[in-house]
Parts: sequence; C-alpha cells; structure tokens
Amino acid sequence: MDTTFWDEADRLLIRYGASFTPRIIERARGAYVFDREGRSILDFTSGQMSAILGHAHPDIVSTVSSAVASLDHLYSGMLSPPLLALADRLASTLPTPLGKTLLLTTGAEANEAAIKMTKLYTGRYEIVSFDRSWHGMTQGAASATFSAGRRGYGPPIPGNLALPTPNAYRSPFRTTDGAHDWEAELAYGFALVDQQSAGSLAACLVEPILSSGGIIDLPPGYLRRLRQMCDERRMLLILDEAQTGLGRTGTMYAFERDGVAPDILTLSKTLGAGLPVAAVVTSAEIEQVCHDRGFLFYTTHVSDPLAAAVALTVLDVIAREELVRRAAQLGEQLTDRLLALRDEHEVVGDVRGRGLLQGIELVTDKASRTPADALGTRVTSACLDRGLHMNIVQLPGMGGIFRIAPPLTISDDDLYAGLDILDASLKAVRHEQ
Repeated sequence: MDTTFWDEADRLLIRYGASFTPRIIERARGAYVFDREGRSILDFTSGQMSAILGHAHPDIVSTVSSAVASLDHLYSGMLSPPLLALADRLASTLPTPLGKTLLLTTGAEANEAAIKMTKLYTGRYEIVSFDRSWHGMTQGAASATFSAGRRGYGPPIPGNLALPTPNAYRSPFRTTDGAHDWEAELAYGFALVDQQSAGSLAACLVEPILSSGGIIDLPPGYLRRLRQMCDERRMLLILDEAQTGLGRTGTMYAFERDGVAPDILTLSKTLGAGLPVAAVVTSAEIEQVCHDRGFLFYTTHVSDPLAAAVALTVLDVIAREELVRRAAQLGEQLTDRLLALRDEHEVVGDVRGRGLLQGIELVTDKASRTPADALGTRVTSACLDRGLHMNIVQLPGMGGIFRIAPPLTISDDDLYAGLDILDASLKAVRHEQ
C-alpha cells in the first residue's frame, strides 16, 4: 500500500460518496485497468458504466487527438460540422418524431435540461419518478432522485412525486399464484400520484432499467402502460437511457423492446464511451414551443465539437463492429452463467437485467430473502484481490446488488474469466463464515 498517496488523497480531496477503491490506477486498455504495481484488474463496470468500447479504443484515441489539435471547443453560440453530423446520425437511430438534439456534457445536465423543457412546454411543474431513481446530482435531477442524497440539503424542488419501483423480487404486489402484479402496483402508484398532485403533472422521468436502483428491469408491458397513463394525464414521458442506450441491453435503445417511444430521450455515459458527452433528443414540435417560450440552457460546453466528434465515433464503431448484436449474444451467455451461480449459491437470491447490464442480489438465504448487507463488501474485496472490479449497490430493504456492465467489446474469454472470479469469490467468502 502506497501510504503517501493515500495520505495525500486524504489531505487534498473532498470525499463525494462511497469509499475509494484501494488501488492506485495508472492506465487502462480494453476491458482492463492497471494499478501502480502493474496488476491487471478486469473492469466489469466499464468505468462508471460508461466505457462501452473499452478503455483507449483506437478510434476514440484518434478522434480525440484530431479534435484537440484542430477543433475542440467554441463559443457556445457557434456551430460546427461535427455537431450537425451527430444530430443527423442520432436522429437516424431513433423513431419519428425524435429528431432535435441538444448536445451537453453530463447525464445530470441532460436530465436537468429535459425537466426544464418539460415544464416550459406543458406549463406545469410536477415530475414523477421511481422511488429507487437516480437521475443526477444537479438540483432538478437530484430532486427527481429518490434512491439517495435527499437529506441534509434543504428542500428539493417542489413538485417531485414518487412511483413504487416495480421490483419483481421484492414487491408486495402479487397475483393469486404469487407472480408479480405490476399492473396493480402501477395503478396503485398513480392513484397516490393523483392524490398528491396539485393539478400540475408535467412529466414522468424514468430509466427503462434502474441501475443505481438495483438493476430493476421494467416488466414487459410496463412501459407501454406507463405511456398510456402519462397520455391520459397529458404528461410527457422522459426516458433516461444514460446506461441503457446505445446497445448495452441488446437493442440500440432499451425502450425498443416495448415498442414505446418517449417524448424526450436523455443520453450520456455510453454516448461518450468514457468521455463527458450527453444529449437531449426530442420532437420538432416540443422544441418549437420551448423556443417560442424562451427556452434557456446556455452552458459553457453546449454544442462542443469535441463532444460531437467523440459521440459520432462511438456510433460509427457500434455500427461497424455490430456491438448491439454482440451485446445481445453475450447477454444471453451472461444470463446463463448468472442463473447457474444462483442455482449453486444459497446467497445469490435473484438475477435480473438485459444484455450486458445485469445484476445479482445477495441475500442471507433464498427462503427468507433477508438482505446480506456485509456479505457484498466481502465479496467485492475478494473479487478485487483476484483481479476483478465489481460495483455493488446497497439500498435499504434490498440485499447488495452487483451491477455487471462490462464493455460491449469484451472478449468471450474475459467475460468468462470475470464470472469465474465472481464464482470463486462467492465460494471463498462463504467458506470464511
């Protein structure tokens, strides 16, 4: 352990959440990061769920090098060819009428802009999101975030209402045969929303798969019914596909599975493949109304050519290397292996997710489904000791949920190696008990 480094980190840095991983990372390539001692660590989280092309992808390196040397940043009122090329390419991947793009930097910023557009367009202010949601740390996005970070900062923005997250593993809503009754749950949730509303419902902001909420995949049919309920209330539907967009779930966008398109789509993380890039995409009609009413989201890095060039390259690589199809294929293999882990290990209670965004929930035992809070920390440490970086979400009332989101470019061998390490770590920790 390099004590000098960590002493300096303690002296110089503001801590901002979970504990820092106890390795000093000096470089990364492909599906691996490498620490100061030269040890390789298989990255099962794609950085912060972002580096879908892996680290140091040669096309991204080339694009960044070229853009920095020629055209990386402009006055916010200036436009460049890469921006229009990206907007056109994004529109070609999306259903009509999604065709107007605002290029930004972070997912929180994109959700902030989407919320502001919604309020301006509808003339209303209430935003509905899931009670396990995570949409960002800026004020509007944080107010629509219910999974963490709500206490101690004063009042959130008025008008944020919560829907129950449809967690099939733990939901109390059940049919007579014990299956998850998500339709009753959604109806109950909106009855509560209607009761609490001040008559100003503007939009519903959700992720198709809640990632920080514990890898909760919306049940088939849920999104379509949610769309109908929004339409009945003249609410817009905003889909936050920061982590699910651009192929990770085995379709280009996660909403494609349900055949439902949003009024506003937000993208980030995967759009930049590890670099800070985000976008808001909406219809010409919504954009026109917002413009007529004076929409303002003028930021330092809006429409930056470097961000546009990187995102365009990401879309090129995804298409050329057929990474959407690959994510679907590898996702099937990942599901099979995770289900095998569930069958073998008493502490693996549930497997969920799609494509290369999946998770397992740890419990003390399958019968009780009691959250195993301390177990996840020990398994995470055991994985790191064996050369695998895993991320675990700990939420009240749920067991530790490992989020598995490797790069879409990961090799079969590396995917299997990571799962072998996870298996070995589960066994090692169980034997220590």
